[in-house]
Amino acid sequence: MWKVYEHRRIDKQLQKLPVDILKKYEKWKDIVEISGPSGLRLIRGFRDEALRGEWKGHRSSRLGQQYRIIYKVDGERLLVEVVEVNPHDYRRKN
Repeated sequence: MWKVYEHRRIDKQLQKLPVDILKKYEKWKDIVEISGPSGLRLIRGFRDEALRGEWKGHRSSRLGQQYRIIYKVDGERLLVEVVEVNPHDYRRKN
């Protein structure tokens, strides 16, 4: 069983999401908690992929045409840390 940890700023980002994207995010979390990141790769609609550049070490999944989830996997603790849910802007914000 995997644990999904959301960064503290995710609550604000989720409040701004359209309802259909929010539902897909909840479905995404259910899949990760049950089967982990490997389960996401089996569902083609999420288009789960590793990121490069400044986001190296993170992964991205699609929630729709525009919205993405950026997350990091810590396999030793079976932990998925959701860093951002954004409208496809991969520039790192510190």
